[in-house]
Amino acid sequence: MGKILKQIPFWLAIVILLFVVLMPILWIYLTAFKSGADIYSLEASKLIIFKPTLYNFQYIFTLVPFLRELANTAIIAVASTILVMLVSLPAAYSFARWNTGGGHLLFVTISTRMFPAVVAAIPYFFLYKALHLSDTHIGLILLYLFFNMSFATFLLYGFFREIAVELEQAAMVDGYSRFDVFRKIIIPLIMPGVAITAAFCLIFAWNEFLYALLFTRLAARTLSLGISAMWGAIEIQWGPMCATVGLGILPTLVAAWFMQRYIIRGLTFGAVKG
Repeated sequence: MGKILKQIPFWLAIVILLFVVLMPILWIYLTAFKSGADIYSLEASKLIIFKPTLYNFQYIFTLVPFLRELANTAIIAVASTILVMLVSLPAAYSFARWNTGGGHLLFVTISTRMFPAVVAAIPYFFLYKALHLSDTHIGLILLYLFFNMSFATFLLYGFFREIAVELEQAAMVDGYSRFDVFRKIIIPLIMPGVAITAAFCLIFAWNEFLYALLFTRLAARTLSLGISAMWGAIEIQWGPMCATVGLGILPTLVAAWFMQRYIIRGLTFGAVKG
């Protein structure tokens, strides 16, 4: 009985945490299926008990460019994430194994995330205007590449440091080249780390708002801007907004679900020590 009583605070904290995390998501999906009258109703029963409607989803598919904004977001987020991983993997490996730049280059790389993103907005604005990169997919992709590269390099640097150098030396004694060691030995070992780093970069690019607002108009407009456009000066379109958010967060929810499966430290240490 005493043991059960000691566990009550723990499970109470878990319930409160789940409520805080899941309640906003539940509210979004409930509102997405409500009519305008039910959304603004003052009856407490209308919070959960109401007649579902698909009007909000019909609205975003017919009256607003939801599919185009979703496609733009997917293209920019996926492309930038792929480029980030292509750049950050060899960079982090170089920093971890050969201390490239004597530690100074690594610090400079990481320091690009130490200042607020808005600080770089003005110089980027003039640069993009001169290069005609405003309101283009490649423009946002390059911006997200720059800001995610430092984060991904720093994260992957830690994963590479956890792998024993002796493992690579043994493989090279067996005839593997440096590239083969990296491709066949190191990458499989840190694959969970690669997956979680890519997931973080994808989520950042998917949800980013500031640079999407400053550097896009119509052609490369992302989903976050489409959601903000429903917040008007006269009316807030709660139903269509929640329908858009409900569909827009599904990819990031799926990424987060798969990300939690990877116990990175256990896998890397297990592979090395075993």
